[in-house]
Amino acid sequence: MEAVIFDIDGTLLQSDANDDALYLAAVRDVLGNVNLRPSWAMYTQFTATGILAEILNDNAIDATLETVAAVRDHFVASVRLHVSEYGPFAEIPGAREFVQSLHNSARHRIAYATGGWQESALLKLSISGFPVQGVPLSTSDDHFERQEIMLYALRQLDGVYDRVTYYGDGHWDAVAAKSLGWNFVPVGRKLDGLTSYESSAA
Repeated sequence: MEAVIFDIDGTLLQSDANDDALYLAAVRDVLGNVNLRPSWAMYTQFTATGILAEILNDNAIDATLETVAAVRDHFVASVRLHVSEYGPFAEIPGAREFVQSLHNSARHRIAYATGGWQESALLKLSISGFPVQGVPLSTSDDHFERQEIMLYALRQLDGVYDRVTYYGDGHWDAVAAKSLGWNFVPVGRKLDGLTSYESSAA
């Protein structure tokens, strides 16, 4: 039995650029003209909660539950507005069919592990037609560290697996998968990885 765990933005959906822009806008709208590091790569935690914690620390703003919730809720509302105006985010070619085939397979169990927040992740997956019923989803609401998010997804699968494979589009995904001893499948041009799932088979 193999556990297959997927990142979402940039891995299953062509949503990463919009996601970054909406996240930045939510931070600015809620916190004001805070100082940000020159690039996302300069943050140490590549998750919505982790980056926000570093932004708050850099600007000497208390990381209260209320502040974090305000940014998260504003971001989720922005994602809802975006999909209501423009429709679902486009999938990476063949991604939905590939994920569904693994979900239907007796030899695989699937889960999602994303650095984004749960409500927005679930919205994006469901509106784009990916299986969500009965599929574990681990997010930045569960932990601020990507590796821990990935582990939580595996724990929710609640089984013993001969192999664990993680699909991701970021360098941080590759680093986390290697640290956990998981098989890693790169997705997207940033990692010279898959640009289509159409030739993949369950």
